[in-house]
Amino acid sequence: MKDFRSLRVWQKSHELALAVYGATRGFPCAERYGLTSQIRRAGVAISANLAEGCGRSGDRELARFVSIAMGSATELEYELLLARDLGYLEEPTHGDLAARVVETKKMLASLLRSLRAES
Repeated sequence: MKDFRSLRVWQKSHELALAVYGATRGFPCAERYGLTSQIRRAGVAISANLAEGCGRSGDRELARFVSIAMGSATELEYELLLARDLGYLEEPTHGDLAARVVETKKMLASLLRSLRAES
C-alpha cells in the first residue's frame, strides 16, 4: 500500500480537480446536472482512482487504477473542449486546463510504464 499523496501525478491531478471546480462555477445553471457535473466528476475521478489504486495490494492493481485514471483524463479533455465550443469556457481558461490535462496524462503514462516494467 502506497501513500497516494506522495505521488506527483496525484498532486497535479488534485490541483487540476480544484481548477476544474473553479472554472465550472460560472457555467449556466441549466448545466448543473449535465456538463458541469460530468466535467467535475471526470476531474475528480483522476485523483480518486490514483488514491484507490494506492490502497490496493500491489503494483498490478495500482496499474489498473492508473489506466482508469487515464480514461477519466481523456474524458475530461473532451468535455473541456465541448465546454469551450459551447461558449462556457473562454479560450485562456480552456487552454490552461487542457495543458494541465495533457501534463497529467503524460505523468500517468509514465507511471503506468514504470508499474508494468516492475511486474
